[in-house]
Parts: sequence; C-alpha cells; structure tokens
Amino acid sequence: MANGSVLFDFSGTLFRIESTGTCLRTVLGERGLVLPERELLRTAEALETAGALPGGAAPALVPEDLQEVWRTRDVSAELHRSAYTALSRRVELPSPDLHDALYDRHMAPAAWEPYPDAAEVLATLHGRGVAVGVVSNIGWDLRPVFRHHGLDAYVDAYVLSYEHGVQKPDPRLFATACEALGADPRDTLMVGDDRRADGGAAALGCAVHFVDHLPAARRPDGLRPVLDLADRQRG
Repeated sequence: MANGSVLFDFSGTLFRIESTGTCLRTVLGERGLVLPERELLRTAEALETAGALPGGAAPALVPEDLQEVWRTRDVSAELHRSAYTALSRRVELPSPDLHDALYDRHMAPAAWEPYPDAAEVLATLHGRGVAVGVVSNIGWDLRPVFRHHGLDAYVDAYVLSYEHGVQKPDPRLFATACEALGADPRDTLMVGDDRRADGGAAALGCAVHFVDHLPAARRPDGLRPVLDLADRQRG
C-alpha cells in the first residue's frame, strides 16, 4: 500500500483501563454496597496483586491450576472470563456475584481512557491516508470503546484474538490484520507495549515500535513518534 499502514495494540497502547480501586468502587456503588475506605483500598490492592482486572497489573503469581487457562486466555471469550474471574475469586469480596460484576465493568467503554495523544495520532494518520488496524489479545468486543470515545472512524480494521482463536505473538494474527488492510507487512508498523506479544509482528517483516505501559496521565505524548515512524515506513 502506497501510504503504508500502522497496527496498534489496544490496552496500554491506545487506551488505559481505570484503576482497580475505581473499578471496585464503581461496582460496589452500583449495588448500593459500601466498604470502609481502608478495607476498600486493601481489597483493591489484593485484587491488583492477584491480576484480577484485565488491562491492569499482571498477576504476581498465577496458581498452578490456572496456568493453562491463563496462558490461553485470549483465545476465546469463555477462557478470558474464566481466567480473570478465577484470579478475582482468590480475593474475598462482600458478595460472590461481584467477581463477575468486576469482569463486566472492565468491558464498559467508560472504564477506558484514551491516552492523551491517541485521538491526534489516529486522526493524523487517517488524514494522511495511512491504513490503521487494531490488533489485540482480548476476550471481548472492544469496538464500542472506540465508538464511545469517538475514535472508531479512524480505524479501518479490528483483529481480535478471541474472534480468530489465535493470540499474539502468533504471526497469523498480524498477517490477518495486514490482509484486512490490503497492506504489505514490509510497509507496516506495529505499535504496542508488550515486547513479547507485539514483537511477534517482526516475524512477518513489520517494523515494531514499543510504548511504555503507564497510566494515561504519565504518558501524555508517547504515541506521537509513531507519526514520523509511519512516514519512514511508507517512504
């Protein structure tokens, strides 16, 4: 493709999930439940250590009986929910149904915040005629998140692991994205925050650029270098 193409990861690259504390506070509030502040903070910390929030911190330790479902969690919606709710259940909550409620909350568009420069970078690429794809290891449909935040118009293709039964770093997922965009991998830039998963695009001949997985407020302009890198790709 003359104008080249750019593939983006979702979580930690274009969007950041709300904190575990905010997620827990929201879910409790929706059910009219209240925890003393100290207990709420302690519970949120325990959930974060367990790795119970998709898009949040990785588990400090994956129990042996969950290692296989954790390894393959992004292959299907069922495995994704099973993996994260199992980690969540390692933490005691006021009601058993809160584990699924926490999982459901993380799929809400309002739970996600675009990085400060995401709209600018996506709009600029779109204006230059650069094809844009989103390639994500995920167990649910993230398209509503992009629509909610007004960024869907800048994305030409979504390639989500659970819809294809393949997860990054498998090169087949990146190949599917390039095919969807009509793009040559050698003219394609992959942007992500996970060196292992997103680095799998290099096996196809894609250039790869990494950003830091930080809270949105601490990474105001981490995506802007992509504009220059995309120019070099199409040059």
